Amino acid sequence: GKIWWCQGYSEPNAGSDLASLQTKALDKGDHYEITGSKVWTSYADKSDWIFCLVRTDFEATKHAGISFILIDMASEGVSTRPIKLISGKSPFCETFFDGVKVPKENLIGTLNEGWNIAKFLLTHERQMIGGIGETDIRKEVHEVAIENLPINSKGLISDGVLRSQISDFEIDEEIFELTIQRITDEAKTGNNSGALSSFFKYYGTELNIKRQELLMAVTGTDSLIWEENEKSDGDLARKFCRSKGNSIEGGTSEIQLNIISKLILGLPTK
Repeated sequence: GKIWWCQGYSEPNAGSDLASLQTKALDKGDHYEITGSKVWTSYADKSDWIFCLVRTDFEATKHAGISFILIDMASEGVSTRPIKLISGKSPFCETFFDGVKVPKENLIGTLNEGWNIAKFLLTHERQMIGGIGETDIRKEVHEVAIENLPINSKGLISDGVLRSQISDFEIDEEIFELTIQRITDEAKTGNNSGALSSFFKYYGTELNIKRQELLMAVTGTDSLIWEENEKSDGDLARKFCRSKGNSIEGGTSEIQLNIISKLILGLPTK
């Protein structure tokens, strides 16, 4: 934890269509000159280094001509500006490169072939995002519901509709956990596809969004508390707002479904 890194991928006009990035690296003999900007750069204002996708060939097709380069955040011409989210908190920043000089030895891999590196890194990022909801569970949804909702004479939550929604959600959650275990075991035998990270990302984030919606529903007006007080730490409302971004970051749900249909299900692209 002594050196912090951030990721320079998304740009203001190249989010889900990441390969349309326009941050450029010009060959200046013994160094590259970087000009452009990135957005949604997590912890850029606290990072020591950034690994960055830059365009080094403007004549090539958009997936070609991209290179992977490391940039010292202390370099002259690098600046950041934090972005505040609707949740009131955010690690995100805008990052700007204004004629930044970068030594050529900071190029990773082969010139103009950075997209291959980026794809493999995205598989890890998507798996991580898909597991966000599972790593921050204080109590299961049904436990929170029992604490906050009326219980009938049979010991069941009186609201039949909510009870059914919670049951459906927790069954889906258990199925997802079992599927992760199965795919992990298959991966150990070499039977795995990088495209499966899109499945993890899509289903995991949809589950987390549903979890936050149910937690808001079962806690009633207490879930609307925004600032910390004696009844709440204000976390429920903030996590509900933040969960909406899960379906966008790391590639939108629509992008993940396209990848799943093409590379896992083998459906025609036209």
